[in-house]
Amino acid sequence: MPIQRLNHAVLYVRDVERSVAFYRDALGFDVVMSMPGAAFLQADGSSNDHDLGLFEIGAQAGPTTAGRTSVGLYHLAWEIDTLAELERIAAKLSELGALVGASDHATTKALYAKDPDGLEFEVSWLLPASLITEEVLAAKSRIRPLDLRLEQERYGAQTQGGLGVSR
Repeated sequence: MPIQRLNHAVLYVRDVERSVAFYRDALGFDVVMSMPGAAFLQADGSSNDHDLGLFEIGAQAGPTTAGRTSVGLYHLAWEIDTLAELERIAAKLSELGALVGASDHATTKALYAKDPDGLEFEVSWLLPASLITEEVLAAKSRIRPLDLRLEQERYGAQTQGGLGVSR
């Protein structure tokens, strides 16, 4: 039986309360359970028990070196439903000083950000399969800067994303 989807991710963080506030403010996560040094968050609209677990390891924790001097996870990616929502999240991440990049991968329109501990994540809108053309597929081999206004004009601000559909 194939894997269907990622159910949740767990991150080690310096300060659980700070991280909870960030993920709540930046992405709208809600705490569904907490205990001293740990919190479990759920994304709005998710059917998972929780989508993100946070475990506090303290202020003395060093920065992640994954991808620079050690192996490790590069980033998590969350899908959103519309380009209008991607634009709203881009503005919020910018306001929080967390946005570090935005890329057009042809079938995926992506924002990249870092949480208070420097852990990177992606928020993306996937082009619906019905809108994937040969021209779009040919463009997949190059990454371009994301122009959200242009993408909204092209596909519509309220067009529902592909929800995991990407080729």
